[in-house]
Amino acid sequence: MEDEKLTREDALELLRGKYAALQAEGLSRYPQRSDFSEREVVAIKAFLGPWPRALEAADIKPPREDDRAQKNKEKRIRAKQNRISALKKLEKEQKEQTAKNGGENTQ
Repeated sequence: MEDEKLTREDALELLRGKYAALQAEGLSRYPQRSDFSEREVVAIKAFLGPWPRALEAADIKPPREDDRAQKNKEKRIRAKQNRISALKKLEKEQKEQTAKNGGENTQ
């Protein structure tokens, strides 16, 4: 199997198998990258993403509570609102400056 390419299912099975082995040994920890060969780590991360997400995909670790996508969306909206507000303020200041300069030229 060393020469065969691993599949997504193989990656999930590697994680689940290692977790079961750790539990059988009486260890209460999640599988770590160091528990696997470099080839296996590369395959796991390629199919399942960053290590914490891989553990979540294998149903070893509970999913995160926070909704990162929603937080990022809200952050982008606030940033856009701030940019719009700053542009409006700048436009207003420019209009006031133009009106002030225009009034001085006519006197």
